[in-house]
Amino acid sequence: MREIVFDTETTGLDPTKGHRIVEIGAVEISNLIPTGRTFHFYLDPERDMPEEAFRVHGLSSAFLTGQKKFREIAASFLEFVADAALVAHNAEFDMRFVNFELGLLGIAPIPFDRVVDTLTMARRRHPGASNTLDALCQRYGVDLTKRDKHGALLDAGLLAEVYAELMGGRQSALTLQADAVTLDEAGGGELLRSRPQKLTPLLTEDERAAHEAFVAGLGKEPQWLRYFAQPDEAEVRVAEVMERRA
Repeated sequence: MREIVFDTETTGLDPTKGHRIVEIGAVEISNLIPTGRTFHFYLDPERDMPEEAFRVHGLSSAFLTGQKKFREIAASFLEFVADAALVAHNAEFDMRFVNFELGLLGIAPIPFDRVVDTLTMARRRHPGASNTLDALCQRYGVDLTKRDKHGALLDAGLLAEVYAELMGGRQSALTLQADAVTLDEAGGGELLRSRPQKLTPLLTEDERAAHEAFVAGLGKEPQWLRYFAQPDEAEVRVAEVMERRA
């Protein structure tokens, strides 16, 4: 399933009081795995930057002046999102700003029933605990070393990892993808890391024999033996099991 994990940085807390989006970042995931496709822009809010907001994300008026305006990237953002579900942490905040910006352009708002709020998910799973993005990253062992301030694309990448854990871990996607998937430099580094060395098998020979006896009863060429094996290896394993049955 295709989903878009995204985050925004803003000049303040309320778009109806003149506050605007100054950065938007999004990460495409498929079955909880980042695909490598990202969307990222700094945006000129066409207003000043309050000091309290600057302390959060470090984006100054001087840096943002001359960047693209939201109206210039709205169409490409909607094209990137397409019909995917949107995932955000404290999603009501981000969606209020996105839909306010879309409303200024006469574009229909994105329905909230398309949105997954990871803060709500985390509060249900960890009631009474801190469920900030930092706290969840620490709880799930997500690397925070590159995060000294808030950044929309960096935070979207971190949230993609946290979301996978909140959904039960990446193993729930039943993916056979072996290679690491990374964001570009602006995305804050690697999202998935290959295990540096294989784990030592804990299966005993008796357990292995019992399992193979069970698999042997599944049919002439049980698909179980082909699940992880390379084609040649699978043929050998099938032949071994069938020979034992004979």
